[in-house]
Amino acid sequence: MQDLSRSDFFSADGVWTCLRLADGLAQPDVPIPQGECASLVVQQGQVRWVGPQGGVPAEWAAGPRHAGGGRLVTPGLVDCHTHLVYGGQRANEFAMRLAGATYEEVARAGGGIVSSVKATREASEDELFAQALPRLQALLDEGVCAIEIKSGYGLALAHERKQLRVARRLGEALGVTVRTTFLGAHALPPEYAGTTQGSQDYTDLVCQEMLPALAAEGLVDAVDVFCERIAFTLAETEQVFQAAQALGLPVKLHAEQLSDMGGAALAARYGALSCDHIEHLSAEGIAAMQAAGTVAVLLPGAYYTLRDTQLPPIQALRDAGVPLAVSTDHNPGTSPALSLLLMANMACTLFRLTVPEALAGITTHAARALGLQESHGLIAAGRPANFVLWSVQEPAELAYWFGHRPAHTIVRQGRVVKGGA
Repeated sequence: MQDLSRSDFFSADGVWTCLRLADGLAQPDVPIPQGECASLVVQQGQVRWVGPQGGVPAEWAAGPRHAGGGRLVTPGLVDCHTHLVYGGQRANEFAMRLAGATYEEVARAGGGIVSSVKATREASEDELFAQALPRLQALLDEGVCAIEIKSGYGLALAHERKQLRVARRLGEALGVTVRTTFLGAHALPPEYAGTTQGSQDYTDLVCQEMLPALAAEGLVDAVDVFCERIAFTLAETEQVFQAAQALGLPVKLHAEQLSDMGGAALAARYGALSCDHIEHLSAEGIAAMQAAGTVAVLLPGAYYTLRDTQLPPIQALRDAGVPLAVSTDHNPGTSPALSLLLMANMACTLFRLTVPEALAGITTHAARALGLQESHGLIAAGRPANFVLWSVQEPAELAYWFGHRPAHTIVRQGRVVKGGA
């Protein structure tokens, strides 16, 4: 675990020199001539000025110097869709599927989400924290500076609370921006299965008891639902959205992953931050998202693990000007991914994103998908100092390599937490 009181983690305050700004991911105060190095000024943990190295204002020029060595600099990465806190793991299911087991056979053997719910309920808060800590550390070591963590494996008030409390603890312990999302409507818990009213009764519990209690405790930044034939109906999803709206909480949606339920259009009507997965997204859904400013979050890890063949409608989303974000969707069942850079590669190779699209997808647009567009995902004056210096020759390398971690220096929340310039 990173201890932010360690002496080798030092303030990023000062003038950062000899940097190459990634195109489109910075907002200079003064235009930078072609071929000239850039500088950043950081004071009290915030970026104060961005511009050409020779133009640092006199008021900042006397500060400490950090030599960037000509390295590429981008905003800190943002992982905008994860299920990082859960008990156990499901590698056995992966092996069973490879050996020919069907989804139903895995479920009969006690697998699937029920397995994760059981393990999460059985684990203490401290145990969940200890299990999630190295997962988060792996993402941070790669340059992640903000992350979303969902609940959804407790499916009961005490256990959803436990997941969200762990998510908050992780952010405090590792000095990273964590946005918590309540996903109580992720699946039907075992105790509600098998009855005609089970799904509606559980939805009522989510809306009338769980969400209000957790929101009152300050544990919820946003609300999500898995809207799908095997999960929650459109009507149940809207019920959850109405409960979130009444509490002043933004919504997002697991939408159109396995079929077109019309969830994206519904989410857009509620001003959703994002619609995620969206392999079966319709033209109507795209138009609604564009009008609402809703971000499309692409999750190539799940697409790959599930061996899906239905591609998200990337070109139609491009044509409509819908922002495209990319995330790990880290979860134990369908995307046990711990590399956001690998997801950028997969978004390019599987979904045919361009390199600039992929890099914006793990920075600027990912921040917007979390409602963090004013503080993360862009290097600009007035924002917290969250940026990464990369040992690469060109930006394309960030999406080109896989299995390689080229982050040389990571500045997170105004502290140098890896390397040094």
